[in-house]
Amino acid sequence: MNELVPGGNLPLPGGAVTVRVPGPFDVSALVTDDGGKVRDDGDFVFYNQPAAPGATLRGDALTVDPARLRSGATRVTVAVSPAEPGTPLGRLPSPTLHVTDAGGRPLARFTPPHPRQETVLLLAELYRRGDRWKLRALGQGYADGLAGLARDFGVDVVDDTPATGPDSPAVGASGARPGSPGGGAQRAAHAPTHAPTPPTAARRPTGSATGVGPSPGPSASVPSAPDPDGFTALVNSARTAIGSPPVSLDPRLVSAARAHAAAMAASGRLGVESRDGVSVYQRVVGAGYAYLTVGEHLVSGPRATAEFVAYCLRTDGARRILHEPAFTHAGVAHVHDGPTDDTYWTALWARPLTPDGLTGAAAAVTDLTNRERARAGLPPLAADPLLTAAAQAHSADMVARAFYSHTAPDGSRPWDRAAAAGSTRRSIGENIACGQRSPAEVVEGWMNSPGHRANILKPGFTHIGVGFAGGGRAGTYWTQLFGG
Repeated sequence: MNELVPGGNLPLPGGAVTVRVPGPFDVSALVTDDGGKVRDDGDFVFYNQPAAPGATLRGDALTVDPARLRSGATRVTVAVSPAEPGTPLGRLPSPTLHVTDAGGRPLARFTPPHPRQETVLLLAELYRRGDRWKLRALGQGYADGLAGLARDFGVDVVDDTPATGPDSPAVGASGARPGSPGGGAQRAAHAPTHAPTPPTAARRPTGSATGVGPSPGPSASVPSAPDPDGFTALVNSARTAIGSPPVSLDPRLVSAARAHAAAMAASGRLGVESRDGVSVYQRVVGAGYAYLTVGEHLVSGPRATAEFVAYCLRTDGARRILHEPAFTHAGVAHVHDGPTDDTYWTALWARPLTPDGLTGAAAAVTDLTNRERARAGLPPLAADPLLTAAAQAHSADMVARAFYSHTAPDGSRPWDRAAAAGSTRRSIGENIACGQRSPAEVVEGWMNSPGHRANILKPGFTHIGVGFAGGGRAGTYWTQLFGG
């Protein structure tokens, strides 16, 4: 393994590479051309926009597949910032970049000189020279946060503050383009969730596990799929032993698992996304399963179901998903095929999105929001069915039309959506977020962002509606719509 110094570089092998920065940091990346500028805001990969063609962010790990980057991309710049907003990097341990190849083998490590007052640090860049890709260690710092970094790379950061009054809607946190860090929604703090995300999948014999979703609601009644290999008996025995309820096989999850296992076998490698960039969230929704929470295991190597289940129980992250009490359904498939003559497994775990479950998640967000208002000496917000309908429609629309913004593709803004739902409230505000895995996480994230906090604590607001939808690249899309 190579120990790099600032300015040092090394050639990269073919295929995907993963860069990881463990510790109290957020990882982000900018995809650019030789001029060092992004083509549009979609080239900025960070916690609220965790994927772009060829680049996927999972927790503290960024996986880059140069062959799948968008046309014209010749550079991917990797940056870190403190997970706790506003904290200078000098107060934290020095971030260390770990680089591995597609098989999980270490390639390089880089620890820059300890930063001081900087709040963002460029750690490295992956760049193309001819037909080869290389990695260069950097170490350049920014003192003005992600917004300054984004502007230097050409990301359009907008921060609207519309006037508010009796006849003008208020939308204190609705001024950023999709993916920009200057407004819109901010991600929540790194709180434990239903299914924490361990490192990205690696080669045999290993696997990965991911999970996302809000507070659980009651499960729906769906027909079970056949289980010829005894998967559920093995799994439910392990779940019962720690007090978790049993799961049943769902045919839609089985179908989605089978398609992804076959795709991994055909490519000869594990991958959290298919070659065309489809995420686990999109696979599950595409199979017809609307979820409240979802998780996934990806493993290569085991030849039998018992061996696969035993592997999933071997490590903490994978075991937490298998044991997770929120899950009610599962789907599993394996394919032995492809260029590596290996066996590839996909297991999906989920709880369906039901009316009661959606109501419970929205009520939890409202309750947590009102607790924050109570701490500030403000009266609670009352749930408003018209604002709820508009908020739910916007979350669902962001999933369906693959955008993330306060402005919908048809140009509608929060006050337009509220009016369309029948609301006559004169003052409207909106918070949105994507990727947060629970009501507690999303409310905490909003409270850590000045614009969103201002909406939550605005004395003039009296009512609230909350929307949630699962799917898309980010997995969860949240909307708070306020009225006064």
